Amino acid sequence: MMIPYQYRSKFTMITLALTIAGLLLTASCTPSQPDYRPPNILLIISDDQSWTDYSFMGHESIETPRLDQLASESLVFTRGYATAPLCSPSLASIITGLYAHQHGITGNDPAFEFEGQRYSTEWRMHRQPYFDQLKSRFYNHRLITQYLSEAGYRSLQTGKWWLGSWEEAHFDAGMTHGDPEMGGRHGDEGLKVGREGLENIYDFIETSKDQEKPFFIWYAPFLPHTPHDPPDSLLQKYLTLTSSEPIASYWAMCEWFDQTCGALIDYLDEQGISEETLIIYTTDNGWIQRADTKNRYAERSKRSPYEMGIRTPFMLRWPGTIKPKLDTVTQVSNIDIVPTILSASHLHASEPLPGVDLLSEQSREKRDVVFAEAFEHDIADIEIPTKSLQYRIAIDYPWKLIVPDTSNVKEKTSLLFNLQRDPDEKENLAERYQDKKLYLEKRLDEWWGPKLSK
Repeated sequence: MMIPYQYRSKFTMITLALTIAGLLLTASCTPSQPDYRPPNILLIISDDQSWTDYSFMGHESIETPRLDQLASESLVFTRGYATAPLCSPSLASIITGLYAHQHGITGNDPAFEFEGQRYSTEWRMHRQPYFDQLKSRFYNHRLITQYLSEAGYRSLQTGKWWLGSWEEAHFDAGMTHGDPEMGGRHGDEGLKVGREGLENIYDFIETSKDQEKPFFIWYAPFLPHTPHDPPDSLLQKYLTLTSSEPIASYWAMCEWFDQTCGALIDYLDEQGISEETLIIYTTDNGWIQRADTKNRYAERSKRSPYEMGIRTPFMLRWPGTIKPKLDTVTQVSNIDIVPTILSASHLHASEPLPGVDLLSEQSREKRDVVFAEAFEHDIADIEIPTKSLQYRIAIDYPWKLIVPDTSNVKEKTSLLFNLQRDPDEKENLAERYQDKKLYLEKRLDEWWGPKLSK
């Protein structure tokens, strides 16, 4: 499938907008330093947005002036990846620092037999015992909220959250109740944030300031996620740039999301706490909007192992500590968020984590391969992740290997692409470059581990 021209990355705007400057100004400290004040942390997670769909990433029509500004003030990695191209597994990786096959959330919902309407109240109630079993396994893992709580942080959940209530996830406050009788599934009242204002976040920041405590904010708004119902002023703007109303609606949603990010950044400035706050930006998975159908994604985007499904820009802003820099080479992953937050807060993981500390150039340089995995939408077996496995992915830029699980998908052979020469992933080079294919397959097997074989 040809990716439309509007989704192709052009870095002219990036090089004009960003300053390629120096090294990270981070000092190695230990928790024993009594005068160290850990930073506030604002984690911004875009929902269903392609890595190309920002003006600072070269999109020819979408305007994202506030995220462009954030990029100009950040350490930016243009080659970032989600661990999985689906909401719940990706978000679970962000908060645990583990891959989906490790934390167990391989899909959005547990599979079960039900003859009625999907997502109805009856369906949610029938789902609950399977979901409770899934949560009991997931919450055996340590979340970043637990680490931060022990360090004196207050944490707030807003927006998308799949795994029950905010209390279960060890936030101090939140918006997602997780009650199936009240419609709970993947965000509840939290899905209003951004679309209907940011007052919950502002109030939480003010209270944290009054208590002189650092804060952690999970801002995962339902933006630019469907329904694509942007303000009319934005929709009219983009209708002049495309003949497709579905595409115009999606483009407008991207700018609406951008506006909410700008409002949050402005509030940090107004409160005088920008230099005390680490902002981390990523997205959960990609999206290509279909031109013929509103609120629907095209092939090779969401739920797929291709670049438009798993790639994301990644930004870190901490004024006075992180110098702005554009990095178009280093491969990073959402799996790195927990180790990076722990490093910034001078905390240590209680168990080995697969990600790297992005505040450490040395740690970043040690990585040579980034991994990802794609599963079916529904979790076939809570105990056996491979029952839902579709693809395993290994990226050693410019090489990318996609290995299908032949029992769950129609593809029967591995796919090897050279992303530098073939960014649209059209020419399978697996037969021509057997050595590279075998090397990446070996790395995948080492990463995956023998315990996960069927």
